[in-house]
Amino acid sequence: MKYIFPFFTWLILAWPAQANMYLIPEDGSRLIGQLQTHEVTRGEHFHEIGRIYGIGMLELMEANPGIDPFLPEAGTQLIIPTMMLLPDVKRKGIVINLAELRLYYFHRGGKEVSVFPIGIGRIGRATPVMTTSISNKRANPTWTPTANTRKEYAAKGITLPAVVQAGPENPLGLYALRLAYGRGEYLIHGTNKDFGIGMRVSAGCIRLEPPNIEWLFNQVKQGDSVKIINEPVKRSVEPSGEIIVEVHSPLSKTEDSEPEQLEISDEMIAFVTEHETDVAAVINAFDKMNGLPLVLGTKQVEEVEEIEYNEELF
Repeated sequence: MKYIFPFFTWLILAWPAQANMYLIPEDGSRLIGQLQTHEVTRGEHFHEIGRIYGIGMLELMEANPGIDPFLPEAGTQLIIPTMMLLPDVKRKGIVINLAELRLYYFHRGGKEVSVFPIGIGRIGRATPVMTTSISNKRANPTWTPTANTRKEYAAKGITLPAVVQAGPENPLGLYALRLAYGRGEYLIHGTNKDFGIGMRVSAGCIRLEPPNIEWLFNQVKQGDSVKIINEPVKRSVEPSGEIIVEVHSPLSKTEDSEPEQLEISDEMIAFVTEHETDVAAVINAFDKMNGLPLVLGTKQVEEVEEIEYNEELF
């Protein structure tokens, strides 16, 4: 098993909380980006490092286990997980993989994809899996807290007004995209907080950094498709023949501090058997769950011999 560091052309948009924009390979490959490293300087922490590279808090923690995210030692070399497999879904509109805490926006024209770190629903208020669309776009949105949300705040001694007007006190930030799911209670929106992107912090909505939601708001249209999945395991047989797996930690279902262990599914076992990959490497990938693409082996790519057409043969 090995980590892969191929070179791919990729572009970074120039803002502090940036989306990474990648070119989609034309040969059918699902692998985009390249891994990077970052040397920690004195006083840095994962939150601000993540904002430099457009990476969420939990992504950095997965890729760098055992390192204190709040007080990493100066000089530590961090792996920056800016390489990934595209989700195995239709490349259209917005695709969110909850297990990755990433939002993929597939540009019109099909040549680029932008990837954003997101905050999602916390335990007990989980963001649901869905296939839906954007029903409404709103700049400077007001926030109408649900009864459950008002109750939660009341338990903390905070009385919420029936409607929170647009402005610095509004947790939706400056832009919101309403989803046509359920009663329309789920939004993709910004935030007025400086922490929580790339974590499970919301009441079910999807949060983005303010510059990222502003950019996304200006790209999408009402009616654009939105697909939310929860797939901690991604796998691909690349055009090169490389067999790649990317394993993320599954979303916890309880408040227990112990991370849940991801079981190797029958489908994964069938994949391993079919492609005769290294079983030990697969087990290791599932033990680590570090969210990094790993090469399990290489499938022989058959070359088709071209036969010159000869009329006398027919």
